[in-house]
Amino acid sequence: MIFVELTYFKGLLLSDEYIPGLEYNSKFRKYVAFAYKYRYVREYAKRNDLRLHDKVLELLPVNVDSSFKGELRSYQKKAVESWITEKRGVIVMPTGSGKTLVALRAIYELNTSTLIVVPTLELLNQWFNNVQQVLGVTPGRIGGGYDDISGTTVITYDSAYIRIEELGNKFELLVFDEVHHLPAEGYIQIAQMSAAPYRMGLTATVEREDNRHVLLNDIVGPVIFKLTSEELKGKYLSDYDMETIRVNLLPEERESYLRNRQLFKDFVQKKRIRFKSPNDFKKLVSIASKSRDGRDALLAWQEATSLAVNSEAKIHKLEELLPTFKNEKVIIFTRNNSMAYKISSKFLIPIITYRTPKEERQRIIANFREGKYKMIVTSNVLDEGVDFPDANVAIVLGGYGSRRQFIQRLGRILRKVEGKRAKLIEIVTSGTIDSSLSRRRKRVTG
Repeated sequence: MIFVELTYFKGLLLSDEYIPGLEYNSKFRKYVAFAYKYRYVREYAKRNDLRLHDKVLELLPVNVDSSFKGELRSYQKKAVESWITEKRGVIVMPTGSGKTLVALRAIYELNTSTLIVVPTLELLNQWFNNVQQVLGVTPGRIGGGYDDISGTTVITYDSAYIRIEELGNKFELLVFDEVHHLPAEGYIQIAQMSAAPYRMGLTATVEREDNRHVLLNDIVGPVIFKLTSEELKGKYLSDYDMETIRVNLLPEERESYLRNRQLFKDFVQKKRIRFKSPNDFKKLVSIASKSRDGRDALLAWQEATSLAVNSEAKIHKLEELLPTFKNEKVIIFTRNNSMAYKISSKFLIPIITYRTPKEERQRIIANFREGKYKMIVTSNVLDEGVDFPDANVAIVLGGYGSRRQFIQRLGRILRKVEGKRAKLIEIVTSGTIDSSLSRRRKRVTG
């Protein structure tokens, strides 16, 4: 029998014997891989009769309450059961369907040290409160001015990215909320440099525009449970309707749009570039940056896109619509900040963007929840991580967005409230990239 010593060092797994997947490193004089390979090494050792001298994990003590203070719906139980078999994988469920409770039940079942990674400070605080209420323990909290660590800890992606070398062997279970953020080039190191053998990802939409979601299979696990809003609407989520309203560019906008689009098309055809993946656009940018014609073509593309997304015709249509929703609770989503500020100024609607100071943002959210404000306008910052249970109308000004973003925005108005029927209205410009991407995205959204 072969004896193998395993150790952890700043996000790395070190072995004194060769194991497939590890490479020899002359600095350490050991075989080395990212720490996430720890699970695979243990499985390999078990299959091949290797005796491990395992010094990798230094788990923090955990003290989960003996009772679980939550009640799971049937589909939530199935999600937990699907995950618990291998203790790894991604759970895809719509906003408002209770992904958090699924994860909390899994944490309760394993009763082991757990790091919960979240993208926003709002979610940091929501998870902190949910762990307290459902598991009966006060978790650690890292991010937003907090720096407390315990056997169950909630941390932002930004803080985890900075601290993962230190924390990478302290937890046996990782839970990644909004796991579609994880494959980003920086954040992916959180998963790679952790030795945690058990991993759960949560999201309403796993796909990314850059296709890096395929990396999740290796670092978190495959999609092991999936539900759509269509499957849950009516009983567990609010019933909802969707409507697309198409408007025409104003004459002067149309003229400028066509001119800029043609300039861009001419350059693309000249360089024989075909767009089959996001990498093709990166290729275009690389080529265009080397010539004056190329830079002009990119500027033309940006101008045409801006005209399509921010057409004055959309604001005119919004002006017609708003009086019909004076008794509803409305969230207006825009593609960018300039459109959001324009709407806020014209209609005197409170606005939230990434520029909004923390205190003002909290005040606007609180007033909207309490009904003091009936409408708010935002660009992208409310796409995830904020709950408005009684919001029932979403108006999206622009089809130029991803499938994930569309589902996230729909999710903001789907939380179940008795007697509520939600509606999502998308306003797009006809005959432009804005309209074509709206149709394409909806075909794959279902």
